[in-house]
Order: sequence, then structure tokens, then C-alpha cells
Amino acid sequence: MTAPELAPVSLIEKSDTVRLIPTAYYKPPVLKALIEDDDDLEILEEIEGLTNRRLRAQARGLSGMDAREFVFGVWGETHVNAAFAYTRAEGNRFNDASRGAWYCAFDDLTAIEEVGFHKSRELARIDFFEEKCVYQALLAGFIGEFHDVRNVDPVPDFLAKDTEVAYPAGQAFAAELRSAGARGLVYPSARREGGTCLVAFHPGLVQNVRPGARWKLTWDGTPEYAVTTDP
Repeated sequence: MTAPELAPVSLIEKSDTVRLIPTAYYKPPVLKALIEDDDDLEILEEIEGLTNRRLRAQARGLSGMDAREFVFGVWGETHVNAAFAYTRAEGNRFNDASRGAWYCAFDDLTAIEEVGFHKSRELARIDFFEEKCVYQALLAGFIGEFHDVRNVDPVPDFLAKDTEVAYPAGQAFAAELRSAGARGLVYPSARREGGTCLVAFHPGLVQNVRPGARWKLTWDGTPEYAVTTDP
């Protein structure tokens, strides 16, 4: 059975999906305080572009993505484009290191569990569970047909909780879907029981990006973390 056959298509109409990003990436450029006018800003942007992967990708593309796919002229364009330009060496559940994707959840609690899991993994690698992180929610809308694996039985490897099992299987599955022209995928969260996630394969699918709530996650010596709202 091919990937498109395994994942039936559902019509998705969701105006407020949630993606959480660290607030460190939700601030004006650090050097902006040093400029006096727009000419100076252009110079700084040129300098930033020499090392900024997102800007270089927007100009020249990535190995797995054409530069013309990026979005411009809308609020949140840098966050959308960054999601596709920046990747982990191991990739994620439905993308490899050559091309990113926009991951989001259908509600804040699921998004929190997803980012909390990954941050705990990072802290476990250095064996240091003392951290406070503030995340900004980015809301976005999706309308259209997406492949849907929420009711696939038996549960396939790409939905496993173990990333070493799920990621290779998911990346191969997603590559097959993309080659067949898929827009993205709706799937059950591996981190929150009953939660739903969505991954969009193309920047242009991410619509009406806008800020949502802020959440603070605190680790106090153990992999378990506390969640509070951040004003």
C-alpha cells in the first residue's frame, strides 16, 4: 500500500492551529537599536544575510526546496520561512535535514506537550534539568484537503513515541506523500493523548499567522516541567 493510499484525505478548516516558538526568536533584531535610518537597516540585513540560513535559503533555496516556495509580504513571514529553512540534523517526524516543515497542534495544551517533550530531550542530553523557557504561540489557519492518519489501524511506525523508530519511517512516508503532491498531514499527537497535530509541507499553506498566548515552561531538577502563562 502506498503512502497516499494509507492516509485518506480529509477536508480541514481550522483557523487557530497553534505553533510554539521560543520568545528568543520573537523579538526585533538585536542590532536594530544601533541604526539611525532605513539605509543602516539595509546594511545590517545584508550583513545578517551572510550567515542567516533563512535569508540564504530565501535567496538561493535549499537542497530539497526551491527559493520560490517561500512567502513574502505577510505578517509572520520570517517565522513561516524559518520553519522550512532551519532543520535538525536528525530531522523531525515528517521532514529530514534537507527541508523543514510547519508543525502545529489543534490546541495549546497539545502544542505545549510537544515542545516540552523535545526540550526535555535536549536537557537530558546534557543531564541538566534546570531551565526556564518562554514560548510564544503563533496561530495560523489551514483550509483544504490534507492526508489524515488519525484513524489508521494498526498504528504505523511513523506514529510511534520512540523517535528512533518514528523519524526514519515518518520521513520516508512524508517524502512519498510530497512526491504525490500532498499538502500536508493531520495526525494524532504522540505526546498528548487525544491531541491532534498538523504538518504543512509548503510555506504557502500557512495562512493568517498571528500571535497567541505566551507560556512558560520550568524544569526544576527533573524531566517533569511546570506550565504557567506568561504575561
